[in-house]
Amino acid sequence: MQSQPLDLAILGGAVFDGEKYIPAPCHVGIRGGVIVELGDAVSAAIGPETKIVEAEGRLVHPGMNDSHVHPIEAGMEMLGCNLADGWNRDDYLATVREYVSANPEVEWIVGAGWQQAAFPGGAPLKEDLDAICDDRPIILSNRDHHSAWVNSEALRRCGIDASTPDPADGRIERDADGNPTGTLHEGARMLALSHAPQPTVETMYEGFLVGQRKLVGYGITSWQDALIGQYGNHSPEFYTVYRTAEDRGDLIARVNGALWWERTQGTEQIAAFVERREAVSGRRFRADTVKIMQDGVAENQTAAMLEPYLVPGGCAHRAPENAGISFVDPDRLREYVVELDKQGFQVHFHALGDRGVRESLDAIEAARIANGDASTQMHTIAHIQIISPDDVPRFAALNADANMQPLWASYDPQMVDLTVPFLGDERVGHQYPFASLHRAGSHLSGGSDWPVTSADPWLGIHVAVNRQVPADHPDYNPLVFLENERLPLDVALRAYTLGGIETNGRAHEVGSLAPGMAADVVVANRDPFQGQPADIHETTAQLVFVDGVLVHANEQ
Repeated sequence: MQSQPLDLAILGGAVFDGEKYIPAPCHVGIRGGVIVELGDAVSAAIGPETKIVEAEGRLVHPGMNDSHVHPIEAGMEMLGCNLADGWNRDDYLATVREYVSANPEVEWIVGAGWQQAAFPGGAPLKEDLDAICDDRPIILSNRDHHSAWVNSEALRRCGIDASTPDPADGRIERDADGNPTGTLHEGARMLALSHAPQPTVETMYEGFLVGQRKLVGYGITSWQDALIGQYGNHSPEFYTVYRTAEDRGDLIARVNGALWWERTQGTEQIAAFVERREAVSGRRFRADTVKIMQDGVAENQTAAMLEPYLVPGGCAHRAPENAGISFVDPDRLREYVVELDKQGFQVHFHALGDRGVRESLDAIEAARIANGDASTQMHTIAHIQIISPDDVPRFAALNADANMQPLWASYDPQMVDLTVPFLGDERVGHQYPFASLHRAGSHLSGGSDWPVTSADPWLGIHVAVNRQVPADHPDYNPLVFLENERLPLDVALRAYTLGGIETNGRAHEVGSLAPGMAADVVVANRDPFQGQPADIHETTAQLVFVDGVLVHANEQ
């Protein structure tokens, strides 16, 4: 132990060090923003100026990492027409009505947060919004941002009518005569959003501050922003927002940004990615990842499947024309990923369907073969809703990260009403196979996709362990979703701490409670390892330190 006294001593708590649980009492000593000691020797280094935190009965763990999140977008939504706190049609209409009344100067009403399961077939109608406002366009994305609910004025201004063809990467919901009914999926949603005013840089920055504060309050001290490039209502300024925040001293967390791969273009994009990466190399904010969205989502039947979806209505035969959408041609995808891997970029795939997952794994395999020993990036496949059992062992074999959003792995209304009926019994059992991936030796990371679902990491861990949301949650279902895919608590917590840090390439500096590591440390309100699995969600961050500096306190 070094002779200098500690700046901070966290005494008496249990510790999860990023790999394993250490029962109480285990002390943590911090000096100069770095962890210098773990264990009994901490007490001997306490000096008269050492700040002491008594953590008896609580868990001390590394700062949480959210491996797939959109905090700037989420923050902007919190400041706008935010439907995320509602659960049904009446809730959403009340929120829209209140926002429209309170903001008469807003010409385009753009918001988000509704659940598809709140509407028959997952498709809300334009007439509900017309009754609230028929002279201003309304475009409301759903929680997963793959569909939009629009009014008639939005359709009119965007030029979407019965004669408008479905875009190659999307679908317009229509009535029997072909007229749009008010729901737009994927590329059709983006067609509408392209007409709406883009947010200003000032609005984005305000959204960043709100979003960051929310994440840090959950004990999240690092994350991967899964989309910081041009995509519909997104803007390249997301990259600039993070750079500006770091320059101003406003960036608390360590952030890896995923540059958006424009699927209508090819490898000519990579030169600009290299330039952006180099401009922030070595900073708290980095941009060494490229995001490729390979498919859509299962609930609107755009996730890419190896076999077609069942006919809507649960018919037993297949609909051969509908197996989802591969947004990037698989041959081109392999070509692109080989080159990105060669240039040292991590590729962050969005893939929910079993075909989308396989196409992503095939692209990683092509890069491993083409680039040989130089292929060292841990590429990450996010969402992984449906995985063919044949592909589960390929994650470990290819050193591919399985990027989980555990909150989706439960019998919520969306799963029950919009997903299970269109998959069939066999494929339902292939969903979110977290434990199977773990048993096969796969690397796991945990994320929220907030604002799609809650950013609370302990709520995500609760579902990863229980395969149910808590009993007091509005989406609670007493049925356990694929019980054999439950994760042990230590495995789930590792995915949300060191696992995500490893994915971001920062494990040499942060993510573990060990001497020499940066002191990104959380003191929780309780020790979930000493409680019941049904109570995991009751765990919260009480004290959050980044580089040994207190950045959040929720002491009762």
